Amino acid sequence: MRAKIKSILFASGTLLFAVCLLIMPTETVEASKRGIDIWASSVFPSLLPFFVTGELLISFGVVHFIGVLLEPVMRPLFNVPGIGGFVWAIGLSSGYPAGANFTARMRQEGYISRIEAERLVAFTNASNPIFIIAVVAVSFLNEPRLGLLLATVHYGSNLCVGIIMRFYQQNDERVRYVDNSRNIFKKAFNTLHDTRLKQHKPFGKLLGDAVVKSIESALMIGGFILIFSVVSTILIETNLLVWVSELAKGIFTLIRLPDILALPFSVGIVEITLGIKQISQFINHPLIVKTLLISILLAFNGLSVHAQVASILADTDIRYKAYLFGRFIQIGFATILVILIFPLINLTSDLPIGEAVPVLNIISNHFWQFVVHVLANYGALITILGLWTYLIIKIYRQLTVKRESQ
Repeated sequence: MRAKIKSILFASGTLLFAVCLLIMPTETVEASKRGIDIWASSVFPSLLPFFVTGELLISFGVVHFIGVLLEPVMRPLFNVPGIGGFVWAIGLSSGYPAGANFTARMRQEGYISRIEAERLVAFTNASNPIFIIAVVAVSFLNEPRLGLLLATVHYGSNLCVGIIMRFYQQNDERVRYVDNSRNIFKKAFNTLHDTRLKQHKPFGKLLGDAVVKSIESALMIGGFILIFSVVSTILIETNLLVWVSELAKGIFTLIRLPDILALPFSVGIVEITLGIKQISQFINHPLIVKTLLISILLAFNGLSVHAQVASILADTDIRYKAYLFGRFIQIGFATILVILIFPLINLTSDLPIGEAVPVLNIISNHFWQFVVHVLANYGALITILGLWTYLIIKIYRQLTVKRESQ
């Protein structure tokens, strides 16, 4: 019976979506353009280098080298193998869903158990610093001084999730410890060397495989961004999101937050970038409130990212519920950190922009504005070059296969 209900819901939902596309062609086309623009100018050029590099590091055994070195840190702190340190670093630096992508890859290769993978996916999927500092703080909020605060809250709460998840299903598996002897560097190098010797493919083949896999993953992510951009527009145009925001308004009133921010917050639950942008446009509301809501959305990731993660995990035995559980834990820690850290720094929302004292002078406003400029002006070009490379590799390989079969 439950399966039949699911079938009805999926079929009716898809049919309703198709009807909305027909009756709102202008709005949905504009939403599609907006989604493609976000993907082509920001997401693709930000993710692709990390995806390709990560694939090459796996192929050359560097991941195993890192894993042996980080075992003494990752095992006691997060109860995962040292190889999880690589996944965490890639996830934090490149942004979601890179953490989920490489966690799934580690599981498929048999480097980690299912429980270890579920612990990893709960805290390795994070927003990247370029988005937090350059896009959110500089471009959206026009408050570069908030960049470090948002990053500290986001990555600090992420770290707390990892520590909490070390106790996740602790009794359901046999922990595989690595011998941490004094010859750890020698052992790490031997592991790297043995892994590389198992790779019988030439460098060109490995590089081609890395590029193809990475671009296919980036294309999948782009599809989700486009679809959820359209979905969020449909929800807004049909006032469905307004009804949902009424529930959020009640919660906002209860905890004494401005209820006018309930609608953009609800938009952010569906599509994080659009929601954060709308929240940042309310310039007359306290900065701490906007910081809190943005930190919560960054911790939750947005339903668009959730769908991407669920799609990636579907090819493995990793359960999505661990990732979802991690998001709610991170929301709690992010809220606590904002409340604790914000009063300790000189950020006065009553002062006009530019007159308040900066948080730290080590962040150059011009640098992050330059990053935004590069992504805005050259991101699409990088995307086109990447797709062109992908097509050349695919065509070349198909021609090679045909030649060999003749």
